[in-house]
Amino acid sequence: YRIPEAITKYKLLKRLGVIAIMGWGTGDTEALSPTVNKDKIPYVSASYSAHLTDPRKSRYNLFFSSDYSTNARACLTAWFDKKWPKHPDYGKRKPRFACCYMFASPYCSAPIKAIKDHAKMLGFEIGPDQDVSLFALDTKSQIMALKKFKPDVCWHGNTTMSVSATIRDAYSLGLGADWIIDNWGFDENLPKLAGEAAEGVMGATPCAFFGQPYKNMDIVVESAKKYNPGVPLNKRLIRTVQAWGDALIFWEALKRADKAGDLSGDGIMTKGFETLRNFDIGLGASPVTYTSTDHRPATGCLVQEWKNGKFQEVERVDLKARWPEKWEKEWLGW
Repeated sequence: YRIPEAITKYKLLKRLGVIAIMGWGTGDTEALSPTVNKDKIPYVSASYSAHLTDPRKSRYNLFFSSDYSTNARACLTAWFDKKWPKHPDYGKRKPRFACCYMFASPYCSAPIKAIKDHAKMLGFEIGPDQDVSLFALDTKSQIMALKKFKPDVCWHGNTTMSVSATIRDAYSLGLGADWIIDNWGFDENLPKLAGEAAEGVMGATPCAFFGQPYKNMDIVVESAKKYNPGVPLNKRLIRTVQAWGDALIFWEALKRADKAGDLSGDGIMTKGFETLRNFDIGLGASPVTYTSTDHRPATGCLVQEWKNGKFQEVERVDLKARWPEKWEKEWLGW
């Protein structure tokens, strides 16, 4: 998020002649996107913003995960499918929905248009947004504002620290709403920070949690032990797995482009990334596909909840299968 520093480092890497780059945050990734695409240097990041998935605008930005807008739509769909039918008011009125996020943050605000569009499509009543800083430790004023609206479910688009503060305050003040959370606010630290307020909280999990028994997880765990022995395995988070997800698609694309004899930026794209079709990286992630016209890696997302002391599957939502027309014609790039 230190954008001037990111630009300086990018210029250095370009001078050094690198052919591809791994980045991380949304702020710096989106700031660098026009330059990266002009220079035709593939840039794989941990910013899963849907703004980066339309190859007509940002062809050289990539990531392995379902994008934030897909995550948001999937979470709301899972709640609508699995939780709302059990509500006493089901069939009597529209469900009520509201969003909490940091308005000024590129990451937090990225999927808001999409999730509100989805809420409208599913027939929700939408309440007022609440501005919650990424650094918030006290969110009582936002919770009191939400209590006037009486939401049934709230989306939280922040990272774990402020998400945990919000759901703790909601619990203590008796808001009574369910919570659905984007992937950067839903990790192994959430129940530690939020305590019993975390019970029943749902979130987007584009890959497995660290150590869960999925294909290739053994490589991730062994590498963590070998290269970073100072970090205890029980302190590791899903974030390690997310980094591996990006590394695995990057590795595969470079191997394919190299085999085709073209490690130029365009070659890595056309002979590497854009040849991936339902490519299985394991790690509990959805199979990855890129085409020359669509860089959304996955068509849906696994939604899990924290329940009885562990993360449990709620539903794996496939948006393309559910709404094929909208997926193909409406939802690309936002």
